[in-house]
Amino acid sequence: MAGTSQLSVQIKGIRDGLLISIGEGNWADLQDRLFGHIQERANFFKGARVALDVGNHILHAAELGALRDWFSDQEVSLWAVLSNSPTTEATAQSLGLATRLSIPKPDRAVRPLDTNLAGESAVLVQRTLRSGFRVAFAGHVVVIGDVNPGAEIIASGSVVVWGRLRGVVHAGADGNEEAIVCALDLMPTQLRIASIIALTPSRKGKPDPEIARVHNGQVVAEPWNYKERGK
Repeated sequence: MAGTSQLSVQIKGIRDGLLISIGEGNWADLQDRLFGHIQERANFFKGARVALDVGNHILHAAELGALRDWFSDQEVSLWAVLSNSPTTEATAQSLGLATRLSIPKPDRAVRPLDTNLAGESAVLVQRTLRSGFRVAFAGHVVVIGDVNPGAEIIASGSVVVWGRLRGVVHAGADGNEEAIVCALDLMPTQLRIASIIALTPSRKGKPDPEIARVHNGQVVAEPWNYKERGK
């Protein structure tokens, strides 16, 4: 709400309540006019928080103290006094009154989290690849099932087998050494990533999920852990 009276008193709503601005003139006269203005609108001001801008008027502790007490008697809280006078400002601070209005903090710009992940081309094969079957794809190949001896997978990307891998697999067929081969049971007849051929060791103990990748110019296999970072 904002309003202007003919008695050099301006009132407007602010974030922290009401701001009352007092114009130039004799302070005693202006104060009387202010009091009359508030009393005429007692219901409006009751319970309000008020910041008083006294401009260039120089007010001392007795004057400001009496002013604060008068506001309190009207059930109005005088919480700040704004002034161009260093004396008035120091007096207000000594009485525990604020001398600055709070500045609204700008809304922090929140960068939206992009949860859309770019996918890559892949083919999904939901069957067991028996001897004589061959899958070739310019991307990743995912097989849900076994890859039996005599079956072959060729992919320019990575190969994931949710089952036993016993056949021939060539990942990164276009020279991509970042490609990987994963299987729940990794015992291929031949495993190749890019131009590097792996030597398949003999099985020792119970099969575990493994992942094969190129490391230092060789294809190495290690436990397939979901905590693998970025590979």
